[in-house]
Amino acid sequence: MERIAITDKAATVVRKLKEQHGDLIFHQSGGCCDGSCPMIFEKEDMYLDESDVLLGQLEGVNFYMNRDQFEYWKHTFLTIDITEGRGSSFSLEIPMGIRFIVHSRMLTEEENKVLNP
Repeated sequence: MERIAITDKAATVVRKLKEQHGDLIFHQSGGCCDGSCPMIFEKEDMYLDESDVLLGQLEGVNFYMNRDQFEYWKHTFLTIDITEGRGSSFSLEIPMGIRFIVHSRMLTEEENKVLNP
């Protein structure tokens, strides 16, 4: 059972970024500089530690969220999408005039039992 998905438009952007930059990583920290938005970086540019939770993979790219942020989002299903407009982060899509966003819905009772035992 998954807790994260990606729209077709956002998946197209991820594939394009992978072609340009190689291995990537998604991260959502909840910090400054649009940190509550999902950001995508070259894999070697992102330092992970025990405070990061792996939520799943999107287009072959691991998606991590800071544990503190995850505590707020753990009862939701997340869909990663894009929107027009520049964010104020260092995420790789920003120069394209777009940014990643999150759409969420509450997990069903069954999903919650499996994903948050």
